[in-house]
Amino acid sequence: MPEELNTIELQDVTFSYDDTDEVSDKSARKALDGISVRIERGSYTAILGSNGSGKSTLAKIIDILEVPDSGKVIFFGKDASDDELFWDIRANCCCVFQNPDNQIVGTIVEEDVAFGPENLGVPNPELRERVDQALKDVGLYKYRHREITALSGGQKQKLAIAGALAMRPDVLILDEATAMLDPSSRDDFLKLVESVRLRKKLTLITITHDMTEALRCDRIIIMNKGKVAVEGRPEEIFLREDLWQYGLKRPVKFNFAFEIARLTGEALREEDLKSDEVLISRLTEMLRKPGIKAPEINRITNKKSADQEPIMTIKDLSYTYDGGDAKAIENVNLEIRKGEVLGIVGESGCGKTTLISHLNAIFRPMEGDVIIHTKDGNLFCSNKKDTVKIRQKVGLVFQYPEYQLFEETVYKDIAYGLKMMKVRKEEQDKLVREAASSVGLTDKELDASPFELSGGQKRRVAMAGVLAMKPEILVLDEPASGLDPRGRQEMFKIIKGLSENGTTIVLVSHNMDEAAVNCDRICLIESGKVKCAGTPEEVFEQGNAERMGIQRPRIARFSALLRTELKRSIPEIRFENVEFVPESEAAAIVRAVSKAGVTDAE
Repeated sequence: MPEELNTIELQDVTFSYDDTDEVSDKSARKALDGISVRIERGSYTAILGSNGSGKSTLAKIIDILEVPDSGKVIFFGKDASDDELFWDIRANCCCVFQNPDNQIVGTIVEEDVAFGPENLGVPNPELRERVDQALKDVGLYKYRHREITALSGGQKQKLAIAGALAMRPDVLILDEATAMLDPSSRDDFLKLVESVRLRKKLTLITITHDMTEALRCDRIIIMNKGKVAVEGRPEEIFLREDLWQYGLKRPVKFNFAFEIARLTGEALREEDLKSDEVLISRLTEMLRKPGIKAPEINRITNKKSADQEPIMTIKDLSYTYDGGDAKAIENVNLEIRKGEVLGIVGESGCGKTTLISHLNAIFRPMEGDVIIHTKDGNLFCSNKKDTVKIRQKVGLVFQYPEYQLFEETVYKDIAYGLKMMKVRKEEQDKLVREAASSVGLTDKELDASPFELSGGQKRRVAMAGVLAMKPEILVLDEPASGLDPRGRQEMFKIIKGLSENGTTIVLVSHNMDEAAVNCDRICLIESGKVKCAGTPEEVFEQGNAERMGIQRPRIARFSALLRTELKRSIPEIRFENVEFVPESEAAAIVRAVSKAGVTDAE
């Protein structure tokens, strides 16, 4: 077969979004700037880069959702600019985007999955078989008759993926498609699409900010300012020292491994990164080297005291959606302590978003209550008269905070709530600027349209709009999803700063590593019920986590492999509790080996 029939090729492609403003004479924003890329048939390619680097635009160009300003796109030998080939290419290429609401068109689950193949003219009974199989593949078959409005964010993402699988494409593009899935669902989904890829010789392209997910691919392309900055094999890419300039970082286990290498005076090679088994063997070899000194451990501890007084009490809370056949949350009892960062974790659809929607009376309790404790007495979410006061005390930033933005400028958007509260203009200005500063927004950004900002900046604006109201409790639903590693780090820095200034934070997250590092306590929800609540050390302790069926943080799982190997070769070694910061855990491992007397102690 000729080579051009086995590749998707972009040749010097440029593309600009039409942001031209006749008044300000701004030029159009160039998303792709002369990019040339080749993707082989049947390959598994990860496209990485910071927010705004052009990754999603590249996906739209390949799927002909956008047309290049210049350059050529050749799709397995077919010129994408040929109008007669348009539907042929589109029928063989599917794209699943980060936000499922942008691509769901039906009202019932199975109807939405049928939409794509039905429009291609797929007849029954094949249509029925495709829909059922796709829903089974993503674990939604039992919900096939359910209304889509009753699904959680994670379930909607699975639905969007099922719709793509039902098309049975040659090329599947995943644009942050796993961002809203819990760890187990994410791993199950990746195993599914990878098996489909091998079975049907599917070409798989994943756009992701999850560096561990990128490790599963054959090849990585890093984009920067609309151009290809770097490309190569995963182990080749993650050996580089300059990833941070592209808004990226190494996977957690590699940060851990490189720190051990640094502490032992060794170096990791490309071949050491090919598999966990090889890497564990190499790290064990490093740690057995004589003359290693025990380092100090720079612990990042959860400082909030367990005896802090409660600022909110959730008591016997239950809720059932209209038309639902089971309670979304059931008999939830939980205390939220003043000044703490409380993480809410659990599988997609377990009731996390339903629970937090009660915390500022967006949902009214059907059974039980949510009580906010104030200096002037208690406020009850079941009492409509308390609603205004509750929403002044409790701010909620949704899963897609950019949907909370609607004003002409960032300043007006942040000021909107204060305006509705009839706060004096002078006070409004002070509160808007304080809130903007607390999330890192500049005066220049205050004058901009919120719709011109990057995804990370939009989230900051949404947070500032809530913070301007001076809430005592801030509830954040997946605040870092869809952000590049640098953006995630900046977001959690903001959250830490708010917590240190006395704001109580309730944080919903699917990222166990981030929850372990950034939360004082973690509450696990399972099937609408509280399974457990405790410190990260208590919740993620190995035996505990296994009993509860929760996935431990990646650093804990990888370090456990190394600890087991070291215990086998050094029976007298004694380990302390797992540190959830990779660099701290690396230091703890080196110190334990040194104390065991295998190397020269300090």
